[in-house]
Amino acid sequence: MTKLEQWALSLLLLTLGWLCLVQDLLNLGYGRRFYDVILPLPVYLLVTAGSYTLGTLGFRLANFNDCEEAAQELFKQIQEARADLASKGLTL
Repeated sequence: MTKLEQWALSLLLLTLGWLCLVQDLLNLGYGRRFYDVILPLPVYLLVTAGSYTLGTLGFRLANFNDCEEAAQELFKQIQEARADLASKGLTL
């Protein structure tokens, strides 16, 4: 099972569970207060997932390491490529 299938199956199960609670298909007989919490639950979950994603992205950007050795190696390779192209008659 691929990751996409796992996510789709999880989303389907969560949606079906939420719909069962909203429609009271199991005849649980819960009160209005419970219904007021269950109805906007997908919005709460979406905001929570978005906040988690932004927090994780911000944390990883703050801890991003510079690779000086890799940058110097890449610059050297670019210079070699330019010299090779210049030797073949290509001018930049």
